[in-house]
Amino acid sequence: MQGVKIEGGFAEIGAGAWLMSRAQPAAFFGTARRLPRKGWRVPDRGALELVETSAAAKCADAAKPFLTHIPCAATVHAVSSKVLVAPAKARRNAAMVRVVPMSARGAFVATEFGEEWLVTATESRTARIVLAEEDTLCARPEAVVAWTCKAPTGYCPRLTALDLILPRNPANLMLTFYGPGIVWIEGSGRAAKADSIRQRRIYGF
Repeated sequence: MQGVKIEGGFAEIGAGAWLMSRAQPAAFFGTARRLPRKGWRVPDRGALELVETSAAAKCADAAKPFLTHIPCAATVHAVSSKVLVAPAKARRNAAMVRVVPMSARGAFVATEFGEEWLVTATESRTARIVLAEEDTLCARPEAVVAWTCKAPTGYCPRLTALDLILPRNPANLMLTFYGPGIVWIEGSGRAAKADSIRQRRIYGF
């Protein structure tokens, strides 16, 4: 892994300019200086900071202990809030991904990387799924980590009256990816927990 070493739950980097999730690095030698991210429209500014380190630094997120190294031989789109660290020069763009067409409900920001590599931090282990030319993959929005294929499309087989009223994503909403390409996903336990809480409130158990 050129430029990064993953060991003991930490991603270790050297001196340079990096895109890091907020509250990173966890520890560093020398100095770690935050630089302004220039531009009027920087959709991933809220999730990623530009940090310049003078020596080695270690990155880790206590709430997201599983790290995945993703090489960017092809263009990779990664959920910005799940990126732990990447070389600053690897970033190409960032855009909002709308889970529900023509609606901001459930939308999330994805950062595009065109070279080098990135390291993601997730709540569960990450699976790498290779899609052939005619393959399609449906995944829960909260499970998506990164992808190399074209932008996914939202799909909901059934909408209820509560789905239209409550400020949440429909329980059966999915994102569909089309091959060829690679999709990285994590577990969707977070959404299941939210559904469980909602059921207890509605049905009283």
